[in-house]
Amino acid sequence: MSIDSIGDFLTIIRNGVMITKPSVVAPYSKMRFAIAKILKEQGFIRDIIVEEDPKTARRVLKILLKYVEGESVIHELNRVSKPSRRHYLGVNNIKPVIGGLGISILTTDRGVIDHKQADKLGVGGEIICTVW
Repeated sequence: MSIDSIGDFLTIIRNGVMITKPSVVAPYSKMRFAIAKILKEQGFIRDIIVEEDPKTARRVLKILLKYVEGESVIHELNRVSKPSRRHYLGVNNIKPVIGGLGISILTTDRGVIDHKQADKLGVGGEIICTVW
């Protein structure tokens, strides 16, 4: 049993991208759904489908990965804040990822948002991961 469920979720996506799978399936949670929703809004994945697994009768997230001309839109997906080392930043210390080509996903008191929205709202928080 893993302690880092978000890290496992990101690894599932990374592994699917590495072998160019059209979709991946991960267990459902509100946090995973919020992260996937941001990835969809920013154009890193095609779609999110919440299904019920017929074997276990539990909800799962089906993530439809996005490829352009055979190359994945997600080049790198890194976990920043880990259970052993949390990484918090104030609004003034959040830097753009790869010169603005990527995004940072944060959890704040306003919910799970990307760094651009955090800058507009003027809030900082825990950086979950970076994507580019």
